[in-house]
Amino acid sequence: MPHVTEDPRPDEAPLLDELMPWSVAPLRLGRSWVVAPDVRTLRARWDRLVGTEGEERETLFRPSRARTSWSSVAALPGQTTGTGRFARESGRCPAPVRIAHGPFDEQWLIPDHRLIDTARPELWRVADGDQLFAVEQGYVPGTGSTSGSGTAGPALLVTAALPDGRSPAGRPGRIRPLFRRPGGLEPNLAPGLLPLLSERYGHEVTAHDLLAWAVAAARPSPAGCRVPLPENPAVWLSGVELGRRLTGIQLRGARGGDRPRLPGGRRPYVRAAVPARPTTLAYDPGEETLDLDGGRISPVPAEAWEFHVGGVRVLEQWFAHRTAPAEPGSLEAIGPAAWPQEWTSELLELITVLALLAQREPERAALDAGPRLTRGTLREAGVLPVPDRARRPASVLDHQEEGPEGQFALL
Repeated sequence: MPHVTEDPRPDEAPLLDELMPWSVAPLRLGRSWVVAPDVRTLRARWDRLVGTEGEERETLFRPSRARTSWSSVAALPGQTTGTGRFARESGRCPAPVRIAHGPFDEQWLIPDHRLIDTARPELWRVADGDQLFAVEQGYVPGTGSTSGSGTAGPALLVTAALPDGRSPAGRPGRIRPLFRRPGGLEPNLAPGLLPLLSERYGHEVTAHDLLAWAVAAARPSPAGCRVPLPENPAVWLSGVELGRRLTGIQLRGARGGDRPRLPGGRRPYVRAAVPARPTTLAYDPGEETLDLDGGRISPVPAEAWEFHVGGVRVLEQWFAHRTAPAEPGSLEAIGPAAWPQEWTSELLELITVLALLAQREPERAALDAGPRLTRGTLREAGVLPVPDRARRPASVLDHQEEGPEGQFALL
């Protein structure tokens, strides 16, 4: 008989890695100029680059060990960008795509594989209108599991945009698609998990239910996200409902949902216009005012200002991504001449999102109590250990993908 290794921690809550076993490491862009908060900036950077030749182009390109302007690279799945050597590129900028560039910060990316060190093509193959991505946040020692000053913040975020997995604390987690195939097919869940939970809770449990519960209940640990599963069906239902609300807030209207809104008297407004080039961000708790070098936004709830992810204040990180100085003459230095109006609109929505999430924090914290289904329970039911095939990408290639220099890849 084969030797069965006894689980040394059967009484612990299962890891997200055991419930959603297929995961992908964060993207490694290799050069920061391929991402920007606005499309116009990316097109201006592209035009500047392709308007040069030889050594100047290579210098602006910022070559790495993985990519130079002479690298031979296949196209990204679903994209129609060129596959000839970038050193010979003279065409127009490909249409930028929206990505989740770290927690709560949606930006734009030039989806050209020749510009990205490690783009994770397996993610691009399953990114469609039915997909959601769970982004596990890296564990930060010495911080709690809830949002607020001095704490880590949520352990798990969800996005409809393809995420790069960037971590503000420099400790990236894993990216876990909800589905292994396009079209919302084949949930990325441990085989047998949904039937087990459906039997335990007395009703059908779906992949979206499990994701909603994980968004509400996931807790950080040195081993990764832990997701306590309750024994009580009523607790499960309340947690799933909370998770759906949290997910809807994070998606900001994507997948047919409503855009987040605070009650009338609490909605943030611009009280004084943001100057052309703000360099500092400050918060006045007494006035509940966010100050951008004289530009004033209020009311901004203290919970929104204090909202952290990965131990980093989200609003400060968002502002730094748009105002940090860049090396003169570099592509990163190309940006808007003045603060765009759409950035102000995005900031107002971000404040709303963080305030709404913070309001739900007491409910999220309360899910940590009560009897649980443990790793031992899942092992006894045959759900654990997860088979190796569930940790590998599904074969989703039903069309040819263009390889380097315009040749079709062998699939």
